[in-house]
Amino acid sequence: MNIKFLTIVVFFLAFAEAVMAQDFQGVATYKSRRKVDLKMESENMTDAMREQIAAQLKKQFEKTYTLTFNRNESLYKEDEKLATPDVASSSGIQIKISQSRDILYKNTGAQRYERQEDVLGKIFLVKDSLPKPEWKLEKETKSIGDYTCFKATRTEDVVSQTFSSETMKTVDTAFTKTVTVWYTPQIPVSHGPGMNWGLPGLILEVQDGDQTILCSQIVLNPEEKIEIKAPENGKVVGEAEMKTIQDEKMKEWIERNSSNREDGQTFTIKIGG
Repeated sequence: MNIKFLTIVVFFLAFAEAVMAQDFQGVATYKSRRKVDLKMESENMTDAMREQIAAQLKKQFEKTYTLTFNRNESLYKEDEKLATPDVASSSGIQIKISQSRDILYKNTGAQRYERQEDVLGKIFLVKDSLPKPEWKLEKETKSIGDYTCFKATRTEDVVSQTFSSETMKTVDTAFTKTVTVWYTPQIPVSHGPGMNWGLPGLILEVQDGDQTILCSQIVLNPEEKIEIKAPENGKVVGEAEMKTIQDEKMKEWIERNSSNREDGQTFTIKIGG
């Protein structure tokens, strides 16, 4: 009789744990900022103009993202912003970076991801297996809001692209970078911003080269149930094919804009790393 009772208890405990795992949900808000290396050469370009352009770039790269998640799934996308009226600076140059329509869905249980991506106005749907980052767990800790976070690092081989308006070409430079993240076991899910995941706790901060992503708000188990759906729009491609498409679209953009330079001003923008 006792064995039967124990079996029933274990069964219901396992059932309750499964239900809790299915119902566990959360919404995390992240703020990102990025450093952009911009060099401009022109007889008509003053230091004040360069500072204004740099300030515009900095503001354009300050973005807000939302990560909705349950135990195994997450959806990461940029928050929509209200359109603001164009205000020209005293330099006469205005920089505007369009809002990303990219949506990243990850399923850590099934080890797959889907990413809806906009490339120069054309929508693609990237579907591929989810690579698990090789993290090195560190001993350092710090607090982010009310959460105790632990440090983890990984290395990644990347390519930095430098674009020059003088030559209208991009130069690729390959190097290895270190990505540092801070995760909290107090939220026991292995999710995080972008393709960062696979740790014993939610990632609250990412330091990735010139980009920093920091969690500013977390809501766990909100009253209104969250529905996480993978994106469905766009031509379906794999990650390798997507990289080829991006390179081709970049070449098209360069060719289309190479004939528009009439003012003699040149600039160099470093992207990545």
